[in-house]
Amino acid sequence: MADFGYLIFYFFLLFLLSPLYGYFMAFVFKKESIWGERKVFSYLFSGSPMGQSANEYLRSLLVFHGLGGIILFGILMFQDRLPLNPLHLNGLSWHLALNTTISFITNTNWQAYSGESQLSYFSQTLGLAPQNFYSAAVGISVLCFVGRGLSSSQTNEFGNFWVDLYRATFYILLPLSILLALVLVSQGVVQSFDAPIQSIGLDGFKQTIPLGPAASQISIKQLGTNGGGFFGVNSAHPFENPTAISNFLESFSILFLPAASIFLFGKLVGSFKHAWVIFFVMLTFLFIGYAIVYSSEVNTAGIWEGKETRFSWIESTFWMSATTAASNGSVNAMHDSFSPLAGSIALFQMMIGEVIFGGVGTGMYGMFLFIVLTVFLSGLMTGRTPELFGKKIGSFEMKWTLFGILAPSVCILIGSAISTFFESGYSAKGPHALSQILYAYSSASGNNGSAFAGFAADSIWGNLSLGVCMLVGRFSVIASSIYVAASLGKKITAKSTEGSFRTDTILFGILLFSILILVCGLTFFPFLTLGPILEHFLLGAGKFF
Repeated sequence: MADFGYLIFYFFLLFLLSPLYGYFMAFVFKKESIWGERKVFSYLFSGSPMGQSANEYLRSLLVFHGLGGIILFGILMFQDRLPLNPLHLNGLSWHLALNTTISFITNTNWQAYSGESQLSYFSQTLGLAPQNFYSAAVGISVLCFVGRGLSSSQTNEFGNFWVDLYRATFYILLPLSILLALVLVSQGVVQSFDAPIQSIGLDGFKQTIPLGPAASQISIKQLGTNGGGFFGVNSAHPFENPTAISNFLESFSILFLPAASIFLFGKLVGSFKHAWVIFFVMLTFLFIGYAIVYSSEVNTAGIWEGKETRFSWIESTFWMSATTAASNGSVNAMHDSFSPLAGSIALFQMMIGEVIFGGVGTGMYGMFLFIVLTVFLSGLMTGRTPELFGKKIGSFEMKWTLFGILAPSVCILIGSAISTFFESGYSAKGPHALSQILYAYSSASGNNGSAFAGFAADSIWGNLSLGVCMLVGRFSVIASSIYVAASLGKKITAKSTEGSFRTDTILFGILLFSILILVCGLTFFPFLTLGPILEHFLLGAGKFF
């Protein structure tokens, strides 16, 4: 029962702090100017107006990512010529450097490398860590654009990308990350620029004890739903997650800002009640998924392989549930070692579009597309003109909505189908091999970043195909959300009547929940049946893979 007290305290804090911080985030983004920044940004952009249209906002976002990607790619390719490289590591291969660059600018943080043995301190600190901030800040910025679009009427401009990016980075992410990093250091998380320690182990062989500036990256990897670990085994490493306190704080950080983003959205659109409905829909998915994960692990003969014995089963299984629900991707146990049913829940939560809390900002604007789809289908079923917050939903909005929902799914299916022909791409046989492949492409397309360890990603096909999935999974949803919100923002807001379809009721929550199940079920159930579900039944018959 003491272990379940961990979850009770966890969700008590989540219920208490996420609405409060969401309200604070809304205060930050609704302010017209903070400390004269409006004048500064107007000067930087040659006196141009602060407002941007959908095309201008998206163009600024893509330019920012492009420039950041070029810089990061150069750092990874030529790290052997840069400082802070005590192990004198070589630069990465071009395809691994490209994959890693795409991974970090898209908030995926898929890692086809081992951080302590392949990346220098310079690459980790000045290459990867800034992108952890920027990719999360972009997610928050896009959510603000969406919220402004829905709350506007007959408007063509919905904020400025550069201002949103600045505020998200310096007022939201940076203060929290500094605070969390200091607490993690107090718990023993490494933060040092000293060279790794060389020592002789008890067996008489030389061993290398890795060091590095880890705490500063761990804090933003968790808060920004990035998930990219400083060390190869991520938060299962004792230098990255040494104590029960560090484990709780890192785990709580996974869901904190995604949950707060829901209430930021509610405040922007003027309906906190609507935000609570969405919050409970996401929470219901998380609770059901976790119940299956935990019960499956408990009933699988106590399998400890791939898990840290210093963490309880609740701590390991809940981390798995939270990290795949929140597009975080960090781990404190190896997901490939979990039971087939537990793995199927992790797969489902990524396949559904990473909208069960999802990433910082990204989960909520991804859910926004499903909200539009739910309102549209509900209108068809009742014979009403579909409206969202007084805005009529037309063909333009539905085309972009379906594009944003289906594009990542297409990447998962096509990437997985092709990869089955490359036997070097996976280590297992039978249904578990399919699960490994499905997991990799679901993780990349959902911008999660976690993996079933048996998938061999560091190959030209693996790096390039997963890179394409990451790009499509990130920017198809961003573009769709921006264009749908902007199109709705240009329309006249009709007054709510008794005949209007309300989105702040239990009925709407049930409909939204059903649509999410339906979309994922129709798209992926055959694959899940041939992979983890089949493996579950074979495991019951005593056959292992």
